[in-house]
Amino acid sequence: MYSIALDVMGGDYAPTAVLEGARSALRQFSELFLYLIGPQEVLKGFPIKERVKFVFTDEYVRMDEAPGEAIKKKRGASIFLGLDLLKENKAKAFVSAGNSGAVVAGSIFILGRISGVRRPAIATLLPTLKEPMVLIDAGANVDSKPYDLYQFAVMASLFLETIWGRPNPKVALLSIGEETGKGNQLVREAYKLLSSSNLNFCGNIEGRDMYRGDVDIVVCDGFIGNICLKLSEGLAENILEMLKNEVKKSYLYILGMYLSKGAIKAFKKRTDWREYGGAPLLGVKGNVIISHGKSDAHAIKNAIRQALYFAKIDLASQLGRAIEEHKIEEDDLES
Repeated sequence: MYSIALDVMGGDYAPTAVLEGARSALRQFSELFLYLIGPQEVLKGFPIKERVKFVFTDEYVRMDEAPGEAIKKKRGASIFLGLDLLKENKAKAFVSAGNSGAVVAGSIFILGRISGVRRPAIATLLPTLKEPMVLIDAGANVDSKPYDLYQFAVMASLFLETIWGRPNPKVALLSIGEETGKGNQLVREAYKLLSSSNLNFCGNIEGRDMYRGDVDIVVCDGFIGNICLKLSEGLAENILEMLKNEVKKSYLYILGMYLSKGAIKAFKKRTDWREYGGAPLLGVKGNVIISHGKSDAHAIKNAIRQALYFAKIDLASQLGRAIEEHKIEEDDLES
């Protein structure tokens, strides 16, 4: 049995969507035990009593709250109580679709960083024409230094090698051009560090080439990464919507849509961010899964599935050992 702590009050559609996702996960995964964290009046009607424990709190972090203030004034909020359960080893992973800044700040404050890691980062899996790639950082750090980007690349490389068994993954740096010297000062300095490292660095990559699948990891600061992630999600959703609108214009189009519905369904599933559920926060001493703020029940269920998998393989411990072996301190690298 693997215990997962779930922030019931996290996300735009909480608590309804979170509880629906929890019910679905409990029915599907027999080895799952859930700590449900939220108000008593919200949790008392939860229909499943086996493999569930309630942790009552009336406090939660709103999506628009400053993370630092939330930690000071709302230490009993659902996010922080979930992280406490992880710290105390009562839970093996924690899932939240709530205020991601509060999850990141709380993880650093409560769990602590893996030795050698300056800043944790969100590693999001994205579909490509080939194998899924990792975008890092997808929003944990809105301001980063060149050395941070280097560390993100190292953590993502170790993540793919250690956890997914993808040897010597190809790393690219997101920029406005492929040529050396393109980009702002942060990108140019990070390029120097990555070029001098022992990573499989392939140089710069432009946004239009990310989804070709020629690289395994795309590195950027969290501000750009989060914009890139949300832009990609919106584009995929709107392409399908535009296609539906065009189909309505002709009976032949409708027939073609009907004949190709299997391919369209497969495409929709492949590009649907809800299928991935959530993204791990790499670099902290615990398995933390950050879900999209707009997660519905399906996305929450898949986030729990991800958390269950990472709990089974103990992602944080494996990554910690790998980082220790690779010594990603600054040493003589320029910061």
